[in-house]
Amino acid sequence: MKLSARSDEEILQIVTPLMDNLMEGSTEIDFEKHTRDFSSRIKNHLNPEKLRVMCEGYQATWGIFQAREFVSLFRRGDSVAVIWKQFCSKVTDEFVAEAVFKEENGKVAVDHAFVF
Repeated sequence: MKLSARSDEEILQIVTPLMDNLMEGSTEIDFEKHTRDFSSRIKNHLNPEKLRVMCEGYQATWGIFQAREFVSLFRRGDSVAVIWKQFCSKVTDEFVAEAVFKEENGKVAVDHAFVF
């Protein structure tokens, strides 16, 4: 069944472990872990050095990623976008974590992700 045709609960069961792994890889500054579930398109936009600089930057200011709360998801023709409220260890600010997931080569892949 197409990802966007599934229920919210089914989609979250599929994408939450992918987002957990991505966030853990970012916290650990582990390129292989962070990009494990990336689509072929997004893999072309990041390298180990870019990841290191990005992670060291946000970790110095925000700390490491902590709890994440589901807010909403949006179905698109060939993808699903998911929004979470994201918390970090050094600040009390609430951030937006977003990711777009699409099916590629028979599996669900992260096609875009960002925290702001």
